[in-house]
Amino acid sequence: MTNPWTLSQKSPDRRHADHRGSEVRLYGLNAVQAVFATRPQAIRKLYLTEARIPHCKALLAWCVKHRIGYRVVTDADLNRLAASAHHEGVVADVLRTEPLTLSDWLNTLPAGPAAALWLDGVGNPHNFGAILRAAAHFGVMAVLLPHTSPLTLSGAAARVAEGGAENVPLVRVSGCTEGIGPLHAAGFTLVATVIHDGASVFTAELPKRLIYVMGAENEGMNADLTAACDLRLSIPGTGDVESLNVAAATAVFLAEWRRRL
Repeated sequence: MTNPWTLSQKSPDRRHADHRGSEVRLYGLNAVQAVFATRPQAIRKLYLTEARIPHCKALLAWCVKHRIGYRVVTDADLNRLAASAHHEGVVADVLRTEPLTLSDWLNTLPAGPAAALWLDGVGNPHNFGAILRAAAHFGVMAVLLPHTSPLTLSGAAARVAEGGAENVPLVRVSGCTEGIGPLHAAGFTLVATVIHDGASVFTAELPKRLIYVMGAENEGMNADLTAACDLRLSIPGTGDVESLNVAAATAVFLAEWRRRL
């Protein structure tokens, strides 16, 4: 194949697409392949090692057909492009998907059982990626983010999500509690996930349509949001550690909801 553009051998492009507003730089084979599978038109540039060519034949053919720039580079180049050694031999600049508004999401939501996550205070991109992976695995309909949340899809989050980021829409909620009324009207029960003093998720009755509200590991959830929730649930354990990591806890809560469908 003939490369339709070239990358300077002296100094590879080290700029992160996160800083370009409309693009994000993703890395990791599953993360990039998930974009190709769901919205190939979003791919703007592709970098990969020679060893990854056999795994990306369809993607490279797309790039050639649609005149999308690609470049075969070294591992060292990808380390600099991704600012990470965990790129798995492929990096891509793709158009960022903007979060939905709460009303737009609710207007397209089908009837029947549904689960979503409301992340309050969660800020670590690796936790975010693990949460997106669990959300995709268990069929979560969306991840809700307060307008003040700094979370956005990054290369690190997408890699940890292993393709899950392309299958779970993000929804922006205008304020801490403004979204509760519309969610109730849509039949959702809001569930505060707490470390102590909540009913056991393994024995409590779980609604068919629910929003698990997950708080930051240190600060927990906003007090007003916690008070506005309809249920309080906890994950019982041995007590040898105080709690689970927020991503691990999310997977447990979602697995129990899914098990009862």
